[in-house]
Amino acid sequence: MKANIMYAAGDVRVEELPVPKVQLQTDAVLKVVASCICGSDLHPYRSMHSHDHPEGEAMGHEVIGRIEKMGSEVSGFEKGDLVIVPFAFGDNTCPYCQEGLMTSCVHGGFMTGCQAEYVRVPQAQGSMFKLPKEIDENSPLLPSLLTLSDVYGTGYHAAVMGSVNENTTVAVIGDGAVGLLAVMAAKKLGAEKIILMGRHKERTDLGIEFGATHVIPERGEEGVAKVRELTNGEGVHVVLECVGLKPAYEMSIGAVRAGGVISRVGVPQYEEAAVGFESLFGRNITLTGGPAPTRAYMEELLPDILDGTLEPGRVFDVTVDFDGVPEGYRLMNNREALKVLVKP
Repeated sequence: MKANIMYAAGDVRVEELPVPKVQLQTDAVLKVVASCICGSDLHPYRSMHSHDHPEGEAMGHEVIGRIEKMGSEVSGFEKGDLVIVPFAFGDNTCPYCQEGLMTSCVHGGFMTGCQAEYVRVPQAQGSMFKLPKEIDENSPLLPSLLTLSDVYGTGYHAAVMGSVNENTTVAVIGDGAVGLLAVMAAKKLGAEKIILMGRHKERTDLGIEFGATHVIPERGEEGVAKVRELTNGEGVHVVLECVGLKPAYEMSIGAVRAGGVISRVGVPQYEEAAVGFESLFGRNITLTGGPAPTRAYMEELLPDILDGTLEPGRVFDVTVDFDGVPEGYRLMNNREALKVLVKP
């Protein structure tokens, strides 16, 4: 099968690998119907050192596929079922999964190797989400359904953890796919004032269509000042930080009001950050967020996609086949693409 392997910064190669097999009886093997490139994939694309990964890393963690094989401990599915797999797999029965926190599953982990023709799914029964029979490989809903694997579920997680509702003002930092879908999520949860902080007009225009009421392209202290101008000098109730870089966190501190919430879902590229009296403690600010347990949100988010109420798949603006994945990385890295869909 064809699979995309990253060896070093900027070095993604299409290679021929054996089709994965069922290794444990809790596994399934899928024939990939749709995958994609994530913004978080760009972190190693920009920084991976070849000496740390001599055998390369199989890339991709978002997938829709048809079941080819299943272990004997996987029930409730049939060969040929079309399923979504969350980027974090889990058994869906441990105490953490039962609390909706599959990303902390005691038998869980993170998907890899989805930018390929076939992929092995660990903990398949707890992870796979079966799609309705009427959905097939040619469905126009497929891109939107794929966002449930990660980016829409992640944007929704940001809003849920931030307790967004009709009484909250919201600032979303970041105009990547997660940021734009955090806007959609905040709108779904009732927020009436949603400030999108991003500087790429073609993206922020889409954010406005998703529900943003204001756009602030400025960064740093200037961006914070603009947020406060729009909120009577107070700042917003909730900041959804969808970037993961320290300047975005620092802007979050400046933009949030006393008693507010900073909800982070951008994968942090830093360890040390201000949490003391002057930054968070003294103003009673809550810091929350984390990796999204997207499997926990699929049942809730699916109906809006099936009936056409919401189209999160509009974040995909380029489609490639498996041979085109290296070029897809280049396009996303150069901001020539927002999010790249990968289809056979």
